Order: sequence, then structure tokens, then C-alpha cells
Amino acid sequence: MFGISFSELLLVGLVALLVLGPERLPGAARTAGLWIGRLKRSFNSIKMEVEREIGADDIRRQLHNEHILQMEEQAKRILNPMAPPAQPPVTTASVQPPVGLEARPVETPAAPATPSEAPQPPRAP
Repeated sequence: MFGISFSELLLVGLVALLVLGPERLPGAARTAGLWIGRLKRSFNSIKMEVEREIGADDIRRQLHNEHILQMEEQAKRILNPMAPPAQPPVTTASVQPPVGLEARPVETPAAPATPSEAPQPPRAP
């Protein structure tokens, strides 16, 4: 937790033995152990309460499940490299008319029709 090695603990124990003496050292070690245990329990209870409040377990589980799904998809791609990749996410697409059906301007006659050019009724055969 704090990165204390065995040699550092041994040095602290030796200094405590010199300062407290052999008669009071066992009682001091016992008291220090009790205090350290109480601190650990209180820190753990506070940590669990905070995690419960913010829902850290749910978030952790969700991230873990997403990671598992990603690993599963990678394994499928590795085992079956010829399979098409998963469908890309749906995006908005522009609508284009079919070829040959583009919008064209309406053709209007250049000059108004004259009575001589009026349409003739169909002739009977």
C-alpha cells in the first residue's frame, strides 16, 4: 500500500526496540496493530459506502461486459476471417434519384401558338 519493503520494516522495528525497550515493545506493537486494523476497517467501510452511492460496481460491471463483447467479436473475426465485418452503425444518408431521372427544367414553347397552327382533329381512315 505504501511501498514499504521488508528492510524498512526491520529498521523501524529496531529503532522501536531501542526507544521503547524490550519490556514495552510487545504492548506497543499490539496497540499499533489494533490502531492499524481499525484504520483499515474504517477506510474500507467508507470506500464501500462511497462506491455504493455512486454506483461504481454497476459501472465496473458494464465496462467489463463491454470488454468481453469486444474480445468475443475479435475472436470471431480471427476464427472466421472471410466473414463480412459487423454492420456499420446507421448514419444519415443522402437520397439520390436513380440515374436518368434527374430533375430537368420544363421546356416552354418559344413563341405563342397562332390560329393557323391550331391542332387539327384526327382524320378517319
